[in-house]
Amino acid sequence: MLASAGAAEKPKNAATAFMSLIKVPFLVLACVSLASAELALPGRSRAYVAILAGQRARPLNGTFNNVPVLHSNQPEIVTGPGILVNTAPGSAIATETNRPLSNASYTFNGAFGVHMHHKYYPIDVSKLGGSRSRGLLTLALIASNPGKTSVTLRFKRGSVKNSFEAPYHSNKLMGVKPLGKRPWNTGPGDATAVQLLRNELDRKVPDSVTIPAGGRVVVVRTILPARGIANGLLQGQSDGPFTMAVVATEQTSSDQKLFSVLDSGRLAPGRIYLNRIREIQLGRVFSRVAGVALGDEYRASINHDLSQGALHVPLTSTSRHHFGTQDIQVNPLAVRMIDSALNNIGTYGVRYSVTLNLAGRGNYQLVMSHPVVSGKKAFTAFRGSMQIEQKNKLQEIHVGLRSGESLALADINLLPDQDTPVKITLVYPADATPGHLLSVVPVDQLALLRRRQLQQKSAQQTITIKKTRTVSPKMPPPLPTQQQNVPLKPVLSQQPSLMSPKSSANQVRPIDRAQDAEPKTDPRYTDAIRTQQQWLRQLQGR
Repeated sequence: MLASAGAAEKPKNAATAFMSLIKVPFLVLACVSLASAELALPGRSRAYVAILAGQRARPLNGTFNNVPVLHSNQPEIVTGPGILVNTAPGSAIATETNRPLSNASYTFNGAFGVHMHHKYYPIDVSKLGGSRSRGLLTLALIASNPGKTSVTLRFKRGSVKNSFEAPYHSNKLMGVKPLGKRPWNTGPGDATAVQLLRNELDRKVPDSVTIPAGGRVVVVRTILPARGIANGLLQGQSDGPFTMAVVATEQTSSDQKLFSVLDSGRLAPGRIYLNRIREIQLGRVFSRVAGVALGDEYRASINHDLSQGALHVPLTSTSRHHFGTQDIQVNPLAVRMIDSALNNIGTYGVRYSVTLNLAGRGNYQLVMSHPVVSGKKAFTAFRGSMQIEQKNKLQEIHVGLRSGESLALADINLLPDQDTPVKITLVYPADATPGHLLSVVPVDQLALLRRRQLQQKSAQQTITIKKTRTVSPKMPPPLPTQQQNVPLKPVLSQQPSLMSPKSSANQVRPIDRAQDAEPKTDPRYTDAIRTQQQWLRQLQGR
């Protein structure tokens, strides 16, 4: 019976929705159709970018360099002391399984990079803060020299920040805003990326470090309070071979304490993917990166005549979000821990240098987008900074972009018979989800898209309201619990309070049938009385 009733109700609701849709402007329906067509294309994931609807994206076909970068991001959430990643030969014992895991063995020599990104949530909840003081975690990068001669590391640029030094104020930093001189309120991921973007060396990072033969040194460290996040990005050059490790100790720690953690051969707890190794290998689970990726810079250049149509190119594209171009910008991992992601899809800390050589005439906008993913709520897809250079003018901006959103980054004015290069540079921050689209569109296209989206939202709200009114009939007021013995007159005296014509605007008095005869002649009241009487008869079995 229930199934039959549902089947009978469905056509009625569908018809109601269809009649409501007739009133939706054609422009809105066209927008919906384009978005739906984007979802239906073969080979695409269930994601789309509205500004790309009905158009094609072009591949950038850029290249990564071969600079090895140590990535320490798995586990992201650290719950206690231990080794996070080590590139020396050997293995370490996992806290979760009490079994050894092979190191991500790699020897650096020459140009190198480092990316660290971890959160501290101690197992002991009393250390989380609140009424008590927070626990502390020292996060440190150790460089070791296995050779017989000293090795010197020289750093070109780099930064280490935690979320208490560089807090993120989400309410103030969404959209596009000019980048300040010291933007340390944008979160640690963006704060470190900004210093690399500007080719700066933070005061926490030494200009150079010499590792004695057979010795080791602590290169950088940061003290991270519980619930905090730490991020580090470094780029340097060595004059000999060396290995690196990232370790964590509770409280503030001396160099010897940090070395003893490395010598203990035990991994820090928090490796939540150890029971999902098979899923990682099959590509069903991404995990995070603990290993060495090849590439700290991605360069691309493309020529486009805007008189032939708008330009759309993928930026930080993945196998899932490449916008139909098959251009997947992923740098490979040379080595990795067994519970690490298979490749460096996140490309955190990688410098993107993209040049758009544009021809045409008129006013355009440079737009950045992130796709809407079917079945997922909107989230912050990018919070970082970038430089835009055109006509010898440098513009620095901070961008807070949500999934499914398109934001205008800069205006572009093109003159006829004149090529205009526009260079976009960014260091991809840790607080971002890869799969972005970069577009150059006529100045009115983004405004038209926003109008369509507003119309679509308004139409959907109208349909929802009409469905609610159609499907949800008004129910009579609730009756007292013991209706069997309730006389008719008291039930009527419990009618909702109404405004008397003689009352002031702020006065409300109940209906009294003996004193106020007006409700008797008003059909609203007689209908209400009749409904109450019918309900009483049904309850009393009459």
